[in-house]
Amino acid sequence: MLNNVTAMASSLRQHLPFSSNEDHDIAPYYRKHVAAITGAGSGMGRELAIHLAKMGCHVALSDINAEQLIQTKELLVGYDIQMTTTVLDVSDHKAVEAWADEVMSEHGKVNFIFNNAGVALYSTVEGSSISELAWVMDINFWGVVYGTKAFLPLIKNSVKLSETQSSVAKTDNKSRQFNEHGHIVNISSLFGLTAQPSQSAYNASKFAVRGFTESLRQELDIQRCGVSATCIHPGGIKTNIANSARGNDSINDIGMRTGPKAIRSFNKFLKFDASEAAWIILQATATNQPRCLIGNDAKMIDAVQRVFPSTYSQILNDVNTLSRKLKPRRNKKPSTAK
Repeated sequence: MLNNVTAMASSLRQHLPFSSNEDHDIAPYYRKHVAAITGAGSGMGRELAIHLAKMGCHVALSDINAEQLIQTKELLVGYDIQMTTTVLDVSDHKAVEAWADEVMSEHGKVNFIFNNAGVALYSTVEGSSISELAWVMDINFWGVVYGTKAFLPLIKNSVKLSETQSSVAKTDNKSRQFNEHGHIVNISSLFGLTAQPSQSAYNASKFAVRGFTESLRQELDIQRCGVSATCIHPGGIKTNIANSARGNDSINDIGMRTGPKAIRSFNKFLKFDASEAAWIILQATATNQPRCLIGNDAKMIDAVQRVFPSTYSQILNDVNTLSRKLKPRRNKKPSTAK
């Protein structure tokens, strides 16, 4: 047990204190580059677009919701950038490929793809239909795959064209230098690190994004092509994902609630500001971090999982139960002696 405690303390030191890393001046990394963003109509996607526009980065925005996409577009009016928007279903392979070609045609190059679009489903494994599972995987995983496959060769070529003449003359790939940057940024989740009941489809999609992105990064590192990849693991971020989630009553069988009350309860855990989360993502990308944990919850749960890989679910459940017992009850009137 002592070894476990020591290991946990060591793991926690990697993440604690939970304050954000000191901000770096990352504007030069993005200025005059071109970033494509999926799910840009709201949440972190919208905030990524705003931060990038402020830093002088041109943006190609996409979202399945045309109205929300227009709202994001209106927020970027006045910035000295080129902006394009496309209504896009990321689960449509051909549509994603066509969008990538449009970005190249309209912007002349592309440096970054933020595969941010995602959906959620609450259901037991037994209670979920094949079509429900496919809906989650098609957007959360295949949407990331389609975005990566469509944009990666375009990003690599855009960066290659910026290679300095001195490094072109050298045969050693380690000496290659580029005037522009290239990056694939894929959004996984805290649930891409740990599994939760009622989230089997979401867990599967986000674990898959993690493995896909980590493998991609290793390949890009070997190629030394000036392009890299980062996997993002947000915790509870204030977005609309809970409100737009699909689900069914099968989770009643495991003691979980459904309906509006459940959504309100879940939204209480979404505390981290989406704008700050987007900024952390951009910091992680600019500093070429392999992965990025966002929020105290993600960092703490990741630490617990590292120390207790087989029993973390029970430990987290015990901690949650204890926390509820210790939390002072609100609106409870003191008893009055008679």
